[in-house]
Amino acid sequence: MKLQRIINSLLETDAYKLSMGQAILHQFSDYKTTWSFKCRNTDVFFTPEMVEEIKAQIKAYCKLRFTEDELEYIDRIKWIKGSYVDFLRLWKPRYEDFEIGTDSECGLSIETKGTWLNTSMYEIPTLAIVNEVYFRMAYDYDRLMQSFRDRLDEKVKKLIDGSLCIGTFSEFGLRRRLSAEAQELAVQTLAEADLKNSTFVGTSNVYLAKKFGVTPVGTMAHEWIMCAGQGNHKHNPAYSNWYALDAWVKEYGVLNGIALTDAITTECFLKDFQLTYATLFSGVRHDSGDPIEWGEKMIAHYKELSVDPASKTLLFSDSLDFDRADAIYRHFEGRTKVAFGIGTYISNDTEVPALNIVMKTTACNGQDVAKISDVEGKGMCKNPEYVDYLKRSIRWRMEHK
Repeated sequence: MKLQRIINSLLETDAYKLSMGQAILHQFSDYKTTWSFKCRNTDVFFTPEMVEEIKAQIKAYCKLRFTEDELEYIDRIKWIKGSYVDFLRLWKPRYEDFEIGTDSECGLSIETKGTWLNTSMYEIPTLAIVNEVYFRMAYDYDRLMQSFRDRLDEKVKKLIDGSLCIGTFSEFGLRRRLSAEAQELAVQTLAEADLKNSTFVGTSNVYLAKKFGVTPVGTMAHEWIMCAGQGNHKHNPAYSNWYALDAWVKEYGVLNGIALTDAITTECFLKDFQLTYATLFSGVRHDSGDPIEWGEKMIAHYKELSVDPASKTLLFSDSLDFDRADAIYRHFEGRTKVAFGIGTYISNDTEVPALNIVMKTTACNGQDVAKISDVEGKGMCKNPEYVDYLKRSIRWRMEHK
């Protein structure tokens, strides 16, 4: 490696990877998935030197193991069970599950294949490595870090002086952070600041949550609905949300309950999010489409079910900054609980645009899976015929009871 090791602990992952991992272990341990990397920036190119560094960093990551201290911390999370902690004690990443090359327009191709238990855990560290390698090798990193500090100070001051109020919020920026150094500075700054009318409650980064004594935040991701709902060949994919919600409740009951709505459109989600799930889940997460329109739709849905919206949480996590969060918070204030998961704006705000990179599940148990979110362009299924089939299945369901 030419750079220092980027991932230094297996806790450097998003909290929802552990939440999903436990449910995968107990209910879907035989599922196998394929994950594919994509860079959505059209003007970004990864040089061969960057690709070699990414390979070396991922090899170093694959040598890590959970320490007993880390396992004790995980065990104290109230919805984590001892059987999963014991599994993590034995678990290790496998470099053999990775295929890394240069065969793509951006100069970097990554695919992981193996059990869902393994491949799910690779997504976040891989993206963090790709980001940091790119920004350290393509730019003057010290200059970027200084612009990051300046912007961080400026934005936090707006919360401290009360000119912006965003209520309860968390940092969600591990996968697209400038660097480990930048994310740690941001979390520490927010954790120690007196934010007046806003409350910083935690971070998705489990390692930093442990280090700074804040809450590790995260429930489920799109992969959960895609694989639990579409990975079984016998399932109608238009019912993906029902299968995913049902499996989640089997694992957690009323704990750890923020449901993600847009894996196969929010309209289809609401077909399954009826009284039982609306009662059991403490809230819902927004990740695509107009946030105000979505929030009004969710409040109306709760009211239609005679569930008090004021008792539920609307968690917003799509492309947020403090100004957008302030506007959303003020719009819904007093009508429902509002919370925010804010990522790139906190962890990678510099004079250079952040990378828009993702790793998505593209196959489960040998068949295609896809996400059909509330806006075009967020999915990356390799088979257009399957996407068409999924859309037709959803459309048929929406037109019939």
